[in-house]
Amino acid sequence: MQYEVMKPKKTAFRLHTLRLRVSWQGLKLFRYLWLSPVITASVIALQSTGFLQLLDWATFDQFVRWRPLEAPDPRIVIVTIDEPDLKKLGQWPIPDAILAKLIKKIKQQNPVSIGLDIYRNLPVEPGNKDLVNIFKTTPNLIGVEKVVEDQNRASIEPPPTLKEKDQVGAADLILDADGKIRRALLSIKPPDSPTILNLGARLALMYLEAQGVTPEMTENHQVKLGKAEFIRFTENDGGYVRADDKGYQILLNYRGSQDNFNKISITEVLNNQIPPDLFRDKIVLIGPFAQSLNDLFFTPYTSNLFSISDRTPGVIIHANIASKIISSALDGRPLIYVWSDRMEWFWVFVWSTLGSSLGWVYGGTRWTVYCLILATGGLILISYGAFLSGWWLPLISPLLALVSSGMVVTAYIANVERQDRKMVMTLFQRYVNPKIAETIWQNREDLLEKGQIMGQKMTATVLFTDIRGFSTIAEQMEPALLMGWLNEYMNAMANIVFEHDGVVDKFMGDAVMAVFGVPIPRNSDQEIAQDATAAVSCALAMGEKLRSLNQQWKQQNQPIISMRIGIATGIVVTGSLGSSQRMEYTTLGDSVNIAARLESYDKSFDNQGICRILINEETHQQIDGKFPTCYVGRVQLHGRQQLINIYQVLND
Repeated sequence: MQYEVMKPKKTAFRLHTLRLRVSWQGLKLFRYLWLSPVITASVIALQSTGFLQLLDWATFDQFVRWRPLEAPDPRIVIVTIDEPDLKKLGQWPIPDAILAKLIKKIKQQNPVSIGLDIYRNLPVEPGNKDLVNIFKTTPNLIGVEKVVEDQNRASIEPPPTLKEKDQVGAADLILDADGKIRRALLSIKPPDSPTILNLGARLALMYLEAQGVTPEMTENHQVKLGKAEFIRFTENDGGYVRADDKGYQILLNYRGSQDNFNKISITEVLNNQIPPDLFRDKIVLIGPFAQSLNDLFFTPYTSNLFSISDRTPGVIIHANIASKIISSALDGRPLIYVWSDRMEWFWVFVWSTLGSSLGWVYGGTRWTVYCLILATGGLILISYGAFLSGWWLPLISPLLALVSSGMVVTAYIANVERQDRKMVMTLFQRYVNPKIAETIWQNREDLLEKGQIMGQKMTATVLFTDIRGFSTIAEQMEPALLMGWLNEYMNAMANIVFEHDGVVDKFMGDAVMAVFGVPIPRNSDQEIAQDATAAVSCALAMGEKLRSLNQQWKQQNQPIISMRIGIATGIVVTGSLGSSQRMEYTTLGDSVNIAARLESYDKSFDNQGICRILINEETHQQIDGKFPTCYVGRVQLHGRQQLINIYQVLND
């Protein structure tokens, strides 16, 4: 059989077509993935404006609140001054005599260091002489001063006696633009003055010195204490954009809020209502807790900026700074590290590429949304897990890149598919039934190339019909009546083609060309046989329909006709043909010519009947006796040199 002889070529062509299809798929994938660097650059540019900064800070805060609670730091005790204490003491500021008495009682238990987080630049009588004497005789006492002026408060001098003895720490805290404290200022150097350590840092260094740990400077000018290297904060670290990085700042890894530190009220200390060794070998911080004193700040533990009651006393923040330094240096407690800008950009690109890939793989389906949700959950889990280990990875920018890439690629694919579907349906909807049209669309990846139906070589069965004596009929009928009569005939024949899953290739005057087995290649012998069988069955149905139409036309005094049909099975080439303004799907090849010649063969042919059907050798072999046939002979068709065997399908 002819199609069997050509199988090796057919197989080779299929492999070539597959390679072309894979290449085109890869080209489209590359085109979609090319959106990743574009979206990555856009997200990075957006981030550099600071537009995402508040969201980055919010994720930092949420991760802090999600962390498991840590045990209180046993090395730090806080002496609080709360509202009930103020009522009992009777005034604010607390008189110097009471402060002197308080510090004296704390000294008796031999703490490592005492931090007085209360400004005492001016005397508060009575008892100033007593307090000055305590200042002079307490070498481990650290007072505070406010170094940096801001819009809320001017700088405040330290107690003069403590300043002379160099026992002063800075009380300054760094507020972000949203009013929260996420960074610790370990030291600051005012103009024309020596460097001043933060109160918490000064107390921590005194404690570590007692443990034999002293600061070291690394080659990259970072401070190293014991097990920890304290990486200096820079203006674009983490979620920050062009932040003020003056002084030696670090990201503050909070131990917790008020409940994560041992506290005792000033009243209990003054009334000797404390254990005998409560302060021994520990850091003691003294500071206000009372809401009325307004030494309160927003921190990551503040769920929102309207929750005034969630604010944290400044002395707790200093305690967190001291605890962070000590626990990192001695216990290896994680600091908070960040990636370099390039690493963060690469991270954004990775998630942008993932989003593009998901949009490419699942584009146009609900699975895109499901996968993007899963990927978002994965990104959050990775970021949270890294945070628990001390790494603040960017979350908002990669999340934005992930979702944007996925949705942009999905929208892009949807737009391309709309264009492709419009093109496919424009080519096919007039020539095939809805079932075949939908099948064509479902297999569009095998058919479309650069917005056109790509050329394919395949085995198909071609059917040609023609009205016998049409020229004479056309001369005798009025044009309007002729067109109505001919359209009725054409519509009936086209519907029969559709019913047999064929494709109407074209109408040519009174002729109809239909093809079975396109545009989706039929790869098995069984499928090729089904196409040939469908074509012959279609031809017989056309004859029956014409018989019915003739009866109708006879009653309407319209012409009665007969038809000729030629059918040939063999190799054809299919694809889009035409210009950019008008494109049609068509079938070309020797089998098309054979079918056309069979239809017009020997018009004086005997035993034509109302519908003469001639088929070639390949079609005869494929129908395998399913229809009655008779051998016509080995003939030479017009325009061909080779002889072929032809058969007539008997339909009467």
